[in-house]
Amino acid sequence: MIYLAPMEGLADYTLRQILSETSQFDMLVSEFVRVVDLVLPAKVFRRNCPELFNQARTENGTPVRIQLLGNHPEIMARNAKKAISLGSQGIDLNFGCPSKTVNKSCGGAVLLKTPEVMYEVAARVRDTVDPQHKVTAKMRLGFDDDQNAEVIAQHLDRAGVDTITVHARTKTQGYKPPVYWQRINDVRKSVNCNVVANGDIWTPEDYDNCRQLSGCSDVMIGRGAVRNPLLVNQIRDRSTSNLSNEQLLALLQKMIDRLLANQMPERYIAGRIKQWLSHMVQHQSTLEPLYSQIKPLRHYQDIQRLIG
Repeated sequence: MIYLAPMEGLADYTLRQILSETSQFDMLVSEFVRVVDLVLPAKVFRRNCPELFNQARTENGTPVRIQLLGNHPEIMARNAKKAISLGSQGIDLNFGCPSKTVNKSCGGAVLLKTPEVMYEVAARVRDTVDPQHKVTAKMRLGFDDDQNAEVIAQHLDRAGVDTITVHARTKTQGYKPPVYWQRINDVRKSVNCNVVANGDIWTPEDYDNCRQLSGCSDVMIGRGAVRNPLLVNQIRDRSTSNLSNEQLLALLQKMIDRLLANQMPERYIAGRIKQWLSHMVQHQSTLEPLYSQIKPLRHYQDIQRLIG
């Protein structure tokens, strides 16, 4: 299976829809829903994951799993049950977010320092969610170092999660190269549940190398798919074609149309277009001239006139 990674502030509803239409993902994971001390109302889940209005599937039918971030076992479990009741295709638990703000509030990767808390959260969620629904967890190799990677994963495995996705770096390493796919293999061998490999899959060759070194059949792809919307198709079909100019312009127009349909405030639309294009330029340098023209524009109407 190939999953689209949860990417806070990037892989929002609009981009998830477009990427699921452009590439052949098996499953998408939403941006995290932050859980503190309350069972959140349905509107919060639906705001973060509007796919819930469509049985937690994108318009082309790709299933979407809600990710929860928090550290209180009982409250996390009750919110997981709520998300499932609203239609989420399982529950994913965030133990990997490296954001300083998130970590300061005892969420995300900081919990890697306390595997016993991760166990309590995961076990309570697993006990509460009906067995027919998957409970998965996303982690890193550790916080400051990777010495306890296997121990951390074993706590999640013992808690009963169905799958562990491992980003092949520590929190301290962030997103800086290199990536340590071979350490995922060590983690995989230490647990009984399924393990998904994640981190620095930018090309079909990276995909092959990641699977070989990690020993994992399944992978999760994040920014690689944002930079190259055709990446998953290239992996599956072994094609080498990049986006044509016509395809690119059609994708940008599709994003504008979807942002408007999703009632994104007009003042933010140009920024979202430029954010995505800035990622795509890193993969395909031939897009640089268009990005240079769009970069100073402040209104989506100006971008629309340019690409029209």
